[in-house]
Amino acid sequence: MRIFWSLVLVLLSLTICVGQQYSPKLGETVLKIEIEGRGNVYVLLHTAEAPKTTAHILSLAKSGFYNSQRFHKVELKPKPFLVQIGDPTSKTGDIANAGATGSGARVAYEDTKFKNVVGAVGLVRNTDDRNSGDSQFYMLLDKSSFLDGNYTVFGQVVVGLDVLRKIQKGDRVVAFTVLRGPTP
Repeated sequence: MRIFWSLVLVLLSLTICVGQQYSPKLGETVLKIEIEGRGNVYVLLHTAEAPKTTAHILSLAKSGFYNSQRFHKVELKPKPFLVQIGDPTSKTGDIANAGATGSGARVAYEDTKFKNVVGAVGLVRNTDDRNSGDSQFYMLLDKSSFLDGNYTVFGQVVVGLDVLRKIQKGDRVVAFTVLRGPTP
């Protein structure tokens, strides 16, 4: 009986791992975010609608900027809201003080017309300046229409919402990988 349950556990683990895969389709650009101890999140980027934002995020991802960063903002109460990453001080500094820095660039607001639905990925900015985006971004755990028109929504989680829902403040990113589908 012990062997039976061991096999069931192994098969379940394999199913979970296989379920965390995504192959970009024709013309798609996807970010694979590997989160230590949690799994993978795949974000389809809206490259046509947010060209400046996605180019900046892709450049940072390719340079390794996000590798080893920790999620510094996780809002789960009173209901799940968002997780946020992108402050380089989160790699080694006190996570309680993270959230104030970035890469040093400024990315202007791009009105993509995408809504802040579950899984939407948006560029964080200063509350008083729509054109102050940089490296920090949020991934939504619930619909948040009050954000519509105020933040550049530059991506959508296509696989890994279950992983996002498990993230805790301080969870670390192992690596960001850029995946591209075949060109049209």
